[in-house]
Amino acid sequence: MLIRASVIGASGYAGIELIRLLNQHPNVKLSYLVSETYQAQEVTQIYPHLAHLLTHKFSSLDLEIIAKQSDIIFLAMPHGKALELVETLLAYGCKVIDLSADLRLNSAQAYTQWYQHHAANDEILKQAVYGLAEIGLKTQIAAANLIANPGCYPTATILGLAPLLQQRCLDLTSGPLIIDAKSGISGAGRSLSLTTHFCEAINNFSAYQIGGIHRHIPEIEQELSKLAGQELQIQFTPHLLPTPRGLLITAYCRLNGNYTLAQIEELYASYYADQFFVRVSSNQSRPGIKTVLGSNFCNISLHLDLRTNYLVVVSTIDNLIKGAAGQAVQNMNLIYQLVESTGLMAGSTYP
Repeated sequence: MLIRASVIGASGYAGIELIRLLNQHPNVKLSYLVSETYQAQEVTQIYPHLAHLLTHKFSSLDLEIIAKQSDIIFLAMPHGKALELVETLLAYGCKVIDLSADLRLNSAQAYTQWYQHHAANDEILKQAVYGLAEIGLKTQIAAANLIANPGCYPTATILGLAPLLQQRCLDLTSGPLIIDAKSGISGAGRSLSLTTHFCEAINNFSAYQIGGIHRHIPEIEQELSKLAGQELQIQFTPHLLPTPRGLLITAYCRLNGNYTLAQIEELYASYYADQFFVRVSSNQSRPGIKTVLGSNFCNISLHLDLRTNYLVVVSTIDNLIKGAAGQAVQNMNLIYQLVESTGLMAGSTYP
């Protein structure tokens, strides 16, 4: 099987990682790589790390031409831009995987509230399947024409907490779940901003969007509530790490019973038994991002505080791979009935 794949929004960080992964995928032929900023320029002029690996040029956006020569199209565009293209691409018969937030929320009202611009129409929102395979969604993903690729913070958070919520192990009556989150600078994208300026970010460590205003909050609450079988809230505070990539969340979870760490370990082992890209451990004294950088893995570390009866869950991913491009390729593999890990077997770079 040879899948013709195109990327729209190809020159951003998530887009260029998609190109790198798709270019080495044994079942993929790259068709169009769209960048309005760099159209007609060779990809390797802008990203020389891909020299000798591909010869494509960035192209302009012509939906009809692109759709006719593509089986699947990845949208790696800013929020609010993808929904303008989705309906047309589906009408041409293409599969679509959207890496923006445009299709992740089930409620148009919630989308307007958190993103301050109009949502996709209800029909499109109903078609979109949330692309987090490891929480029991593989069958739905495989049958989908339209995938809403999860956000980076939601991916790490949901994978970290899913077993506890589905098995009703948490006390959700004592207040919101507390999520302390940290991401590398690439999570902010490639556009210039003072916050991610070298002199502002280096030798610094800062919290941002404090007080329950980060846009990933409704996505996380939506999916965690489904797993829990009831509405829940999170207290979510993100931080900017002075590193290019990598993401770590620490979740503080009050248990609703006297569980042992062995019981919790067994719960996670059972839940993720057939999930290749989730690795669970309880013996990591210093869980960190280095063990996932460049890979599609999510590492989960479990720590039980017997004094407070809190379980501390640490979940780490590469925000550009499992948090974006790698997860999108994983979803493509499921759609085309390929082995889920095809093209994604690279381990993390270390040290």
